[in-house]
Amino acid sequence: MPTRRTVLTQGLQAGAALALGGFATRCLSQQAPPAHADEMTINSAPHAQLAAPALPPPPASLPPEAVAVSGANSLQAHARSHGMVAGAAIVVRALQSDPAMQQLIAEQYGIVVPEGELKWRALRPAQDRFDFTESDAFFAFAKAHGLQVRAHTMVWHNSVPDWLQNSPKELDVRQLLVDHIQTVARRYSGRVHSWDVVNEAILPADGREDGLRKSFWFDRIGPDYIELAFRTAHEADPHAKLTYNDYGVEYDNPDETVRRAAILSLLRRLQQRGVPLHAVGIQAHIKAGSPSSIGKGLAEYIESVRLMGLEVYLTELDVNEDDLLFEDVARRDHEVANTYRSLLSVALANPAVKSVLTWGVSDRRTWLNDGPTHQRKQPNRPQRSLPFDRDYRPKETFFAMRDCIDAHKA
Repeated sequence: MPTRRTVLTQGLQAGAALALGGFATRCLSQQAPPAHADEMTINSAPHAQLAAPALPPPPASLPPEAVAVSGANSLQAHARSHGMVAGAAIVVRALQSDPAMQQLIAEQYGIVVPEGELKWRALRPAQDRFDFTESDAFFAFAKAHGLQVRAHTMVWHNSVPDWLQNSPKELDVRQLLVDHIQTVARRYSGRVHSWDVVNEAILPADGREDGLRKSFWFDRIGPDYIELAFRTAHEADPHAKLTYNDYGVEYDNPDETVRRAAILSLLRRLQQRGVPLHAVGIQAHIKAGSPSSIGKGLAEYIESVRLMGLEVYLTELDVNEDDLLFEDVARRDHEVANTYRSLLSVALANPAVKSVLTWGVSDRRTWLNDGPTHQRKQPNRPQRSLPFDRDYRPKETFFAMRDCIDAHKA
């Protein structure tokens, strides 16, 4: 069986070859300001990806390095032994012609979440029509491989279909939302571990005292759309753990301090009103080379959530490495792995954290290659942001995750 050193050495050799093959002149504006004050949520929009970098076909079977970390050596086996579940976001269509990736997911994870199959844009091509083709395929895949499902998401400002965004003011959007949640949640009732009911409802930059985002849902329904969504979801699927999911709570800096306070205030208001709420999702889209640190603020935030009696899920973990200005693959992988450690060592010190999911599995496919920061900063350097490389070999990040899981305070 390959040692950890052997696994990493072989993976780094492949990664270095890719980096040299794709090297090009970088954008000069490395420190350009964000294109939008809410750049993180723009990046996470579920629109079609840009053309992927030219890659050879995926491996026909798992490489020996991946086989070596399966079974008792997998992320899920280690997570299970510490009272947690490990998982990842997947795109079911991308798996259909990739049996090796299917096997990797089944070997490594206990839970999966769809990147886009359950969002409004995927499910609602028209006001009078649902399309469950992709979401049904996702649930079928999970069932076939014995995987739990996190469902994502019922309400999100960045996945409002054009027909709804441009709908006449006379349309009863409140009833439309209720009908949508009831239809979708009932279809999959009893098959969902947890639902991201509302996603990214907080944006202090919009200037409201309560920190709520001035979104489509806010404008057409009012601030009570959040409570409405949770109550409707609970009625439709009383078995699912209902989750509020958001980003920008990980770092010790003034902006994220404000965000944490606003989210906690929202959670307290919901609890005071008896709204069914069971968990809080921390997206954990973090950056290598960030000038801010992860520590006291995140630890206190998670503890505040725990004291409310809520579980915590790390729902979309990955590391953006666009700000690393060096090319050496081993050095980049080390920085990315250390960034994972910086977050997981803090988060997993609290027993409220029950799951760790990455937003993707392999560097072969990551949304980070399509975001505006990547196109501006490193357009010719594919990200190495996930636990497995483009050929499904575990990277240093995999071992960093597993080590942190082993240190989890259950």
